Amino acid sequence: MTTVTETTLTQIPHIIGGRRIDPGERRGTVYNPAHGVATGEIGLADADLVAEAARTAAEAQKAWRDVGLVKRAQLMFQVREIITSRADELARIITAEHGKTVPDARGEVARGLENVEFCTGLMHHLKGEYSEQIATGLDVHQVRQPLGVVACITPFNFPAMLPLWMVPTAIAAGNAVILKPSERDPSASVWIADAFREAGLPDGVLNVVHGDKAAVDAILADPIIRGVSFVGSTPIARYIYTEAAAHSKRVQALGGAKNHMIVMPDADLDAAADAAVSAGFGSAGERCMAISAVVAVGGVGDELVAKIAARMKNLRIGDGFDPDNEIGPLITAAARERVRGFVAGAEPEGAKLVVDGREQQFDSDGFFLGASLVDEVAPGMRVYDEEVFGPVLSVLRVDSYDEAVQLINDNPYGNGTAIFTRDGKTARQFEYDIQVGMVGINVPIPVPVGSFSFGGWKNSLFGDTHMYGSEAFNFYTRRKVVTSRWPEPSESQISLGFPTH
Repeated sequence: MTTVTETTLTQIPHIIGGRRIDPGERRGTVYNPAHGVATGEIGLADADLVAEAARTAAEAQKAWRDVGLVKRAQLMFQVREIITSRADELARIITAEHGKTVPDARGEVARGLENVEFCTGLMHHLKGEYSEQIATGLDVHQVRQPLGVVACITPFNFPAMLPLWMVPTAIAAGNAVILKPSERDPSASVWIADAFREAGLPDGVLNVVHGDKAAVDAILADPIIRGVSFVGSTPIARYIYTEAAAHSKRVQALGGAKNHMIVMPDADLDAAADAAVSAGFGSAGERCMAISAVVAVGGVGDELVAKIAARMKNLRIGDGFDPDNEIGPLITAAARERVRGFVAGAEPEGAKLVVDGREQQFDSDGFFLGASLVDEVAPGMRVYDEEVFGPVLSVLRVDSYDEAVQLINDNPYGNGTAIFTRDGKTARQFEYDIQVGMVGINVPIPVPVGSFSFGGWKNSLFGDTHMYGSEAFNFYTRRKVVTSRWPEPSESQISLGFPTH
């Protein structure tokens, strides 16, 4: 057992206009979840501090908007080089505060870098349109202009990837940003802000403000902030969307998930079992794209459950800094107890507990929980109806493909889904039928590459645009259409009719 003793808590600063502002009177505590000990403190911003950040960002944005696209692109290339050269440093910061394994954290950084790389092509993504001679001597062109100041509110489960999905695009488009990371693991956002500054970003264009609901509410109400990007649970996403829209802000709010993986009778069951374990228990299940419900079609249920259970025996759970471990802790003790509650309530509601992760013991005070496998799950059970967000895999059994599709389409979430089959016709039909935003064909976690976009349907997305890719440039810019004519003085005349071409 590794003993961790903390005597002095690290003070994690706000960053406003390049200034590092120490925590004030109202503070939050950051923990190392693998050992259950406090490691840092953050200030919890009030409305006054948010307002100061918004004013600072607005002033910086005026000059940043004037910076040429070539120089913005050069900055993105420089940010990419800084993060690439120090990716392990950032990964270890993630592991220290989130708990996921270092290789998992490195993967998170790599997926975030995809969007930075996409943003290096900002000159193409920000191109407008032009049509000459709409009518005699009349031309029309359309340009993209930044919103101004935008806020990015990110969750704990991807403390580097999610900021890198939002911030680079917003800045590339000419905006200034207020980044409010999760108060549970905020240091990655501070590191990213420092990387942008090192790359040459002017002070005030990227600001980091820590806080809880009070800070979020101040962001939603502040008249300077014109757009809000959010990722988190569905109830909070709905609240963010409603409140931001009520204050006339543009908003994209990505919510929770209940991701299903259909396993057809013709599927390679070994591959399907491997995928279910990987996608269900990676990062302790704290992923919005985690597979939490496996739908066994036809008679494959018994064999599939047996194969999954056999693989679970070999899972190595422990401190994410130990290279032998595959799964780290949950983010907090409260999160662990919440997941325990789902497991405890499964059998009383009629499910079968095949593997009970609560039985696994750990030689640590960290927030660890063993992986659980629950069979014979059905809609109406709490373990199915709610987003567990922990290492719990449910198995549902249906007789046919049609039943499986109906089950998924009836679910209120629509973030990600997958089908495992060897039949191309079934796979194509699934792609056509399913009412989910991201679909995998023999791919259990279908997170799109950075040149596409990320976002679900139904209660997994509030707002009209997905995250990163070309849709993100649409979100962080406004279209302006200009109609121009240069007549001779002799052509001028009064006309009170509606203009036509």
